[in-house]
Amino acid sequence: MLNVPSQSFPAPSSQQRVASGGRSKVPLKQGRSLMDWIRLTKSGKDLTGLKGRLIEVTEEELKKHNKKDDCWICIRGFVYNVSPYMEYHPGGEDELMRAAGSDGTDLFDQVHRWVNYESMLKECLVGKMALKSSIPKVMHSHFKNKKCPYHTSVSHLLFSLPCTHEDYHEEKKVLNGMLPKNQVTDTLAKEGPISPSYDWFQTDSLVTIVIYTKQKDINLDSVIVDYQDDSFRAETIIKDYSYVIHIGLSHEIQENFSVRVVENVGKIEIVLKKKENTSWKCLGHPLENHNSFIPKKDTGLYYRKCQLISKEDVTHDTKLFCLMLPPSTHLQVPIGQHVYLKLTITGTEIVKPYTPVSHSLFSELKEPVLTNNKYIYFLIKIYPAGLFTPELDHLQIGDFVSVSSPEGNFKMSQFQELEDLFLLAAGTGFTPMVKILNYALTNIPSLRKVKLMFFNKTEDDIIWRSQLENLAFKDKRYDVEFVLSAPTSEWNGKQGHISPALLSEFLKRSLDKSRVLICICGPTPFTEQGLRLLHDLNFSRDKIHSFTA
Repeated sequence: MLNVPSQSFPAPSSQQRVASGGRSKVPLKQGRSLMDWIRLTKSGKDLTGLKGRLIEVTEEELKKHNKKDDCWICIRGFVYNVSPYMEYHPGGEDELMRAAGSDGTDLFDQVHRWVNYESMLKECLVGKMALKSSIPKVMHSHFKNKKCPYHTSVSHLLFSLPCTHEDYHEEKKVLNGMLPKNQVTDTLAKEGPISPSYDWFQTDSLVTIVIYTKQKDINLDSVIVDYQDDSFRAETIIKDYSYVIHIGLSHEIQENFSVRVVENVGKIEIVLKKKENTSWKCLGHPLENHNSFIPKKDTGLYYRKCQLISKEDVTHDTKLFCLMLPPSTHLQVPIGQHVYLKLTITGTEIVKPYTPVSHSLFSELKEPVLTNNKYIYFLIKIYPAGLFTPELDHLQIGDFVSVSSPEGNFKMSQFQELEDLFLLAAGTGFTPMVKILNYALTNIPSLRKVKLMFFNKTEDDIIWRSQLENLAFKDKRYDVEFVLSAPTSEWNGKQGHISPALLSEFLKRSLDKSRVLICICGPTPFTEQGLRLLHDLNFSRDKIHSFTA
């Protein structure tokens, strides 16, 4: 069995942690940028040292390659020679060395789970880990001896899957003595929430898939549905777990469908419209991870292609992008969560996290969010010397961007009986505050005060300044303070960086023992300095939420 290093990540003495106390970039040598790495991978140079051969790597062999100039790392069963990448790694060489000669999957997931390592390191692929023989063949109880009964009555709840009349067998292999994570569903489910189940029934024109979550805190944000190329996928987020139904449907359906949640019983109904009014003998056949129930952190990112509808200037370097979801997708990004945007740049997939916002600060205050809302908005700063944002800015209206399912650990329960809400934002760290601000002012009856302290370099950098000021005029519970680090001589407001003096004055409660929540988001050094100062001011961790991605 591979021994996964248990040390903290980043390493306490590493360049990455020394730089700013956390996940921060380290200075790279000239000619070692991401674009330089992409050019190197396209050069035809042998980056594995194996002259194009792929080999099967044993655990013993992997352990031998544990030096900077000979460093192999295993990620999800694939082994990469990362020695050529050492000088290009933004987190520094020390961080890669934490997993040298071992399985680095867990360390990778702690910091870079969203990174498409398959694309970034494809020219460094040495081969696959040797599979040890396994457990005997296991009959999947869901399919054993099941045929596809032909039901014509809606009163029959059909057992789902498969369409074959053969018994379904699944051989479970073990990677280095360990079952792959998606095959330990039963064990994990016992440690977490009760495992959900699903069923389906039909009428002449409709097919209804019913998911029984066995939880009462389920809403429309909790379920994500995609239908593409006859593949139906529904993911339900239950606490910190993910329940997936993934089926190749036996018949075609129309693109539009409806999703309904019965919150008091935790039931989800997904109603599909048949293309032809014929009776289905079965729902379809199982696809990858079907009927799985595993911790969300162990699931891969799932993407769908969204169309660019509009982009408009907000500041001199920040734009509001509007993307439209496919007609066959149901996705609502929960408050405080982010998604990942993915573009292919010079043949390499590049991924970046962004927090969706509303169309304007007032849009959600004026009317409720439509349950069939198909648009996602992003405030994105364009970095001219960057790799990702210039490419995003060059997209034409009608072009497509891949958008992941939502991620994040913000809990709505933090709003319960909240009285004072303090928001600390720097630059585009303002984006998660937009929906939090909207929700707080419209949905928290106990709320007495909301204050935003917004840090920027200059007045021209302030996003939605007039909207923020107008909101303060309209709602007396809310106030905003702008702090500039490089103001002009005409600036009469606060200036400087986040500091004890600024925070101690800003964080005044409405009552001595009022229930408080402080949210903070911005560049890593800003957030980490803010967290240290809040700790010094005796605010406990349960009263603070920091946004990182």
